[in-house]
Amino acid sequence: MRKLLLIKYSAEIFLKGLNRNKFEKTLKDNIRRVINGMDYEFILDSGRWFLHSNDMEELSKRVRKVFGVQEICIVSEVSLSFDDICLQALRELEEGEYKTFKVETNRANKKFPKNSMEISREVGAFILNNKQDIRVDVKNPEVVVNIEVREKGAYIYSKKIKAVGGMPYGTNGATLLMLSGGIDSPVAGYMMGRRGVELHSIYFHSHPYTSERAKEKVIELNNILKKYTGNTKLYVVPFTKIQMEIMDKCREDELTIIMRRFMMRISCALAEALNIQSVTTGESIGQVASQTMDSLVVTNAVSDRPVFRPLISMDKEDIMNISRQIGTYETSILPYEDCCTIFVPKHPKTKPILRMIENSESLLNVEELVKDAVENIEII
Repeated sequence: MRKLLLIKYSAEIFLKGLNRNKFEKTLKDNIRRVINGMDYEFILDSGRWFLHSNDMEELSKRVRKVFGVQEICIVSEVSLSFDDICLQALRELEEGEYKTFKVETNRANKKFPKNSMEISREVGAFILNNKQDIRVDVKNPEVVVNIEVREKGAYIYSKKIKAVGGMPYGTNGATLLMLSGGIDSPVAGYMMGRRGVELHSIYFHSHPYTSERAKEKVIELNNILKKYTGNTKLYVVPFTKIQMEIMDKCREDELTIIMRRFMMRISCALAEALNIQSVTTGESIGQVASQTMDSLVVTNAVSDRPVFRPLISMDKEDIMNISRQIGTYETSILPYEDCCTIFVPKHPKTKPILRMIENSESLLNVEELVKDAVENIEII
């Protein structure tokens, strides 16, 4: 008997028809990438994926962060002997103080002499005869003993660990994430990656008004996202010159919206150069002045590709909860301000009018400022 990791992937992959093999291959490649460097064995048995390693704890920790993996289970592999199956099912219950149980069987190996119902019934009877103070409850059991009878062996487990789910990373195009040092944008990136979208990150840095610690904070957030996505480049844009020009030549209450429009222009220009199909932001409707409906419309006016906002209808508390779950929260709340929080007017416009904003921008050499910013991007 040995311990294995059973990998259950998203039900969406089953619905891909003729494309299913492509999604499965990408998911396998992503799993192998995450566990690269570990001593492991990848086992296929009647459509099921299993992994074996001497460090099952580390293996579980890594695999459950792979997008597309819905659930993982620590299983005990035994022979196809019915006696071995009964004994291991009994051992599963000895690991906890359970009062009720249920046995569920999946018999993929049709050559096995007993069908699924017979296996469940007879294993259940064996447990009742060999363990005191326990009874069967088919509707609401404290524990379910799962038995999978396949070609190479039988697999018994009772513990399931929820994974990140979603679609295999890299199967749904690419996006450029506008990554700030706040709570929202890393969550937005995570949610896009969970849908299989390849992530690239862009950060706007206003030296010396924003410190190197602020930049390091964003680098760390990008590194946390890389635990889910693999190698993700971070593009750091020098933004001070643009902000100084806006402050010098434009109305103070229009600073935020014009600044956001420059960020969008630069993001789209970089995305075009990198052949990235979309831009993603962490904006949530009505959260701040630049995220009102009017402001988003004016910002979108300079975009030449889809702008995804996966957090658009989410409450701040919901976003914070996801941030904690994925491990970005503690870094996001570090007190190092980014350019969006340093240069905030006292009374920003919440209902900007596109024609008026374009008139204000006519005082700026927009194309030259964007070109200069893109040419001086630092790649991390």
